[in-house]
Amino acid sequence: MKREVKIGGKKIGLGRPTYIIAEVGANHNRDKTIAKKLIDKAADAGVDAVKFQTYKAETLYSKNTPKFSKDTMRPYDLIKTNELPLEWHWELFQYAMRKKLHFLSSAFDFQAVDELQNIGVPAFKVASFEIVDHELLRYIAKNKKPIILSTGLATLGEIEEALNVIRSEGNDEIILLHCASLYPSPPEIVNLNVIQTLSKTFQVPIGFSDHTLGTHIALAAIVKGATVIEKHFTLDRMMKGPDHSFAIEPNELKQLVKNIRDVETAMGTGIKIRSKAEQEMFEKGRRSIIAAQDIKKGTKIEREWLIVKRPGYGIKPKYLGLVVGRTAKRDLKTDEWITWNDV
Repeated sequence: MKREVKIGGKKIGLGRPTYIIAEVGANHNRDKTIAKKLIDKAADAGVDAVKFQTYKAETLYSKNTPKFSKDTMRPYDLIKTNELPLEWHWELFQYAMRKKLHFLSSAFDFQAVDELQNIGVPAFKVASFEIVDHELLRYIAKNKKPIILSTGLATLGEIEEALNVIRSEGNDEIILLHCASLYPSPPEIVNLNVIQTLSKTFQVPIGFSDHTLGTHIALAAIVKGATVIEKHFTLDRMMKGPDHSFAIEPNELKQLVKNIRDVETAMGTGIKIRSKAEQEMFEKGRRSIIAAQDIKKGTKIEREWLIVKRPGYGIKPKYLGLVVGRTAKRDLKTDEWITWNDV
């Protein structure tokens, strides 16, 4: 069991920078120009990886599969129109590399695995629905590369079975992604607390594949311990295609990356201390004991002659009882803070 996995030189695990995957899915619309524009936008946003999907209708869906309620086409026909041609993979891989991005793709059959292995992907992605295809998992695991495994719809038992299959091939480089398999996913079914359940149960890095609208749920996942964020994006949500409507647009992707980095920074060490940047606020914004009136040298200080207010240069308020009854060692003017040297 490995708490940390390395993809293309980037370490993924708790305490490491979140590995951010811009999921193209079918949003290339089988147009290479659009595919490259999406890579451009992903690079501009500052993500770590851009991800496609490598499938063929013939090996993914039976032609007899009824259409999903949200679609107008049967799955086979819909998939057929959105296949990413195998001959594009090497070109897109190289293009992403030039943009300093990892090129990833979900492999849905043996031919897809072979193609992705041949071009040199740094890791394999397995979609949620394929988690029960042990033969495919075994074939992927034999390549000894990290596997990012989505777990939507899966029980803990099914996840354990999948992990055992992968490990039986001597591959322990595994990242699990929590997700809800509905597109888009309403917040009430997302169940982000599962991220911690998966982490405690399986002792591997856990991420979140976000299918909700907007970006706020992804940020909450970071706080829950997600070490990977995968998010669908598109050039324009109004484009035609199965994945555009719930994806975020380039400006939102860029903002998501910035917000994730801000949240990471804000998480801190967990040690309750005052930062150096807060020192001025500490000195001038806190309260201390102040003279409420002129106090003559040699007089015994009475309670009504004192007030507690800002700044904090004087004696701390909790010592008010120790100051009362003491003798002033010098003349104190109204609104002067009182130090131990003054009494």
